[in-house]
Amino acid sequence: MKAKGIDLTKLDFAVVSHRHGDHTSGLNYLMTVNPGVKIYVPKENFGVFGAALPGTFYKRDESLPAEMRYFDGKPPKTLRFGSAWPQGNFTWVTETTEVAPGFHLILLKGPWGVDLDVMEISLAIDTPDGIVLVVGCSHPTIETIVEAARAINDKPIHLVFGGTHLLPAKPDEIKRIATSLRDNWKVAWIAPVHCTGEPAFALLRESFGDRYLYAGLGTTLVLGPTVKTVAEAGQPQVQAMDEQDLHGYRELLAQGHDSPDRLLAHIGHDAHRLTTQ
Repeated sequence: MKAKGIDLTKLDFAVVSHRHGDHTSGLNYLMTVNPGVKIYVPKENFGVFGAALPGTFYKRDESLPAEMRYFDGKPPKTLRFGSAWPQGNFTWVTETTEVAPGFHLILLKGPWGVDLDVMEISLAIDTPDGIVLVVGCSHPTIETIVEAARAINDKPIHLVFGGTHLLPAKPDEIKRIATSLRDNWKVAWIAPVHCTGEPAFALLRESFGDRYLYAGLGTTLVLGPTVKTVAEAGQPQVQAMDEQDLHGYRELLAQGHDSPDRLLAHIGHDAHRLTTQ
């Protein structure tokens, strides 16, 4: 945010896709800069963003003495539970909803192999060229999210940007999904990041060709009939790690050089570029 000159005090609202730590760790900083900003989050019972249940949700036994009963036998109408960020101005999202003109939050449930099913929000932005779909991790599957976005106003999907959760998928399944997004769902442009996975990056680039966009940390995408990446300060657009960098990185990692500082020192000429980007 600082490097790109973004003023967090001017946010209208923020959206957190789901409860996992790699999608929530920026909240502490955000709340120090803009403590009152409205933050849309998925509602989950006993979730990290807080929760509420009706006071009637548990069974009663009137035969117990008051001191043995919850709330001395007089529960409130609504039971409220705390949050990991008690100062957060959270608004719980319980269904797909439009939170500002043309900005739709899509709420879906998705499986997560080592945890309970996760409720996840995706952001669908209505633009003159179609829906721009910003996804967090796509636990509900990217195809299900695209289908839900299309159902909002039946506009075409102009751009899918974010994590597509294809990291654990096998090549045949990745290829099927890539083809389906391109041919069945008519996704025009795609900029996959985060949990997409290297094999999926390669197969999606092969499938979408010139309509595949590299989007690293801090990349600026300019919308329009043709979606483009814009280099900062007039510099040429470069990837944070090119093929030579990746080869050296993996070779050093295999040799046990697991410290980021040592890895950057070995990579050498690109160390500054990696740390700044």
